Amino acid sequence: MTVVMQPLKSIRPQSGAMCLGVGNGSGTTLSGLFKMGTAAAQMVDLRGRHDGAGTDARVIYARLHEYGTGGGEAIRAYAFSNNAAAATAGTLNGIHASLSIATSSGISGQGFGARVSLEAAAAVRNLDGNIGPLQLDSNLGTGNVVHANTAFIRAVNLTAVTIPNLLNIPVVASGGMLAAHATDAVTHSIRICSADGTKYYLMATTTVSNRTGGG
Repeated sequence: MTVVMQPLKSIRPQSGAMCLGVGNGSGTTLSGLFKMGTAAAQMVDLRGRHDGAGTDARVIYARLHEYGTGGGEAIRAYAFSNNAAAATAGTLNGIHASLSIATSSGISGQGFGARVSLEAAAAVRNLDGNIGPLQLDSNLGTGNVVHANTAFIRAVNLTAVTIPNLLNIPVVASGGMLAAHATDAVTHSIRICSADGTKYYLMATTTVSNRTGGG
């Protein structure tokens, strides 16, 4: 195998790039963007094969170590719609992750299209309540009218072979995430929407007195 070593360099570098940048623009300034043409294209295409046993492989591995009081991301992805009819024949996504199982293949452990984790080293401390494995945000400017069927999460079975459950959670346990809870009056509801626009309401209560194991 031939390995070609060249110094890192930038192509039309973005002004904030430290070691490698391609294209320069905010998504609304077109002059500095790297032109990808009109056919299907990838600016970066990395493909690898791994034949290990009991070991992990990663095509891209990124770590950000924050030693200051700032924040950031190990990976930040944007997809901008700059056309009134973008994604007419498909979808436009900030990130698209898939787990694909080839013919005559399988998974004996666990496998997911995307996995997000919250980790904390062993320490005597109180972790902040504003952390979690996943956060879903809306950041919609003034004047936008949101469709009644828009939701933070959308679940779709794309083929005739379907996934039957929306969630898989821990088994029933006293005081657990799922616990027996009877006879308390409904005080609130959570609105959800089906694909045809029908609204459903998940019943909820603020009373914990009849919940097994308490709150």
